[in-house]
Amino acid sequence: MNALASSPSSASQPKVLCVDDEPNILSSLRRLLRANGYQVLVADSGAAGLAVLQQEAVDVIISDMRMPQMNGAQFLAAARASWPATMRLLLTGYSEVQSIQDAVNAGEICRYITKPWVDGDLLMVLRDVLERRQLEQEKVRLEALTVQQNAQLRALNQSLEAKVEERTRLLKLEHAATIAANAKLRHNFVVTIKIFSNMIEQRAHNLPGHTRQIAELARKMGAVLGLDTRDSQDLAIAALLHDIGKIGLSDAMLQTPFTALQGETLGLFRRHPVRAEELLMPLEDLRGSAAILRSQLERFDGNGFPDGLTGLAIPIGARILAVAVDYYNLQQGAMVQRHLRADEAVTLILDAAGKRYDPQVVAAFRQVVNNSDMGIGAGVEMLSTELVPGMVLARDMVSRDGLMLLSADHVLDARIIAHVRDFEQKARCRLAIWVRNPTGAA
Repeated sequence: MNALASSPSSASQPKVLCVDDEPNILSSLRRLLRANGYQVLVADSGAAGLAVLQQEAVDVIISDMRMPQMNGAQFLAAARASWPATMRLLLTGYSEVQSIQDAVNAGEICRYITKPWVDGDLLMVLRDVLERRQLEQEKVRLEALTVQQNAQLRALNQSLEAKVEERTRLLKLEHAATIAANAKLRHNFVVTIKIFSNMIEQRAHNLPGHTRQIAELARKMGAVLGLDTRDSQDLAIAALLHDIGKIGLSDAMLQTPFTALQGETLGLFRRHPVRAEELLMPLEDLRGSAAILRSQLERFDGNGFPDGLTGLAIPIGARILAVAVDYYNLQQGAMVQRHLRADEAVTLILDAAGKRYDPQVVAAFRQVVNNSDMGIGAGVEMLSTELVPGMVLARDMVSRDGLMLLSADHVLDARIIAHVRDFEQKARCRLAIWVRNPTGAA
């Protein structure tokens, strides 16, 4: 007999290969195992058993020890070399310790069974061996699954890191865009204030650049007095819009010096700070400036309008603005009947310290006028023919009539430069163009 197989059975049943040179032993094993739900393959020699293993996937091998040509130890050793996952049992009819050791060492058997066997013991051994095989297979499966999942986790981590890096990059771009947008909004806000200031200046019949001169003087005084950024901004806006409450006044009233107003017209004039506050109050960002405008006619001695505030109860911005406005109004005839010289205006302001004006503010005013040419901002004056793209305006560019054409900090490009030159040619006048750091232009 070379090799015999049992009749087909369910693929879910464990498959056992029995190898023995005695037919009656094979028959007994086949009957016992088939009756207990096993698929059984048989072979009558080690060589036949190896041939069966080449054709069938076997869960357990039960081999006799004493067989001609190839004994059980040799057969199981060969089976282990080619099919190491198959469990191996040794069936021996004599108790030679050396033979069992050879089988254990060469074939790496997991159990041995003596003949004659007890059916229950053999089935128990077989069941234990299959459970052990199942556990080992599950261990191998879990280890492989762990390796696979670790690889997937590494790939996922790399993907997540890439996504985080990309999201971080996008957030940085969005943040930079938001900062740029906010800066542009702030710049446009200031430009809009300057446009309103130009319109108010035209209505009040002031000299061109009047409000910008007041704003620059107030800024310098505020710097001497140590105003913070927020207070300085509120003061600058208030200076640019200090005449906004006069929009509703008649031309005759606007052209009359303040000291010449009487009766009802004087009462109407004194209300322009309140109207200025009312016009700006709806805008939350301008409420600080609105408070300054309300108090611009207050006096340090308490005899001012509209609230009769005294001393330091008057907002610091209003105390500064009062000096800056009066300095230029005295020179333009807006306060008294004649136009005073700059030195005369300075003398009147110094004499009114402690009465109309805060002495500390007057001291700051004197420091500014004594150490400054009262110019409006830093920079280098240039001809339009000298302009190149990338230059930045240091001051507002204004027309001969005092209208703002371009705001300070505007970055010039080729198109704007061409417009400036064309404007000068058509208006037949040269514009005052002040540029910041001209040597650093692109």
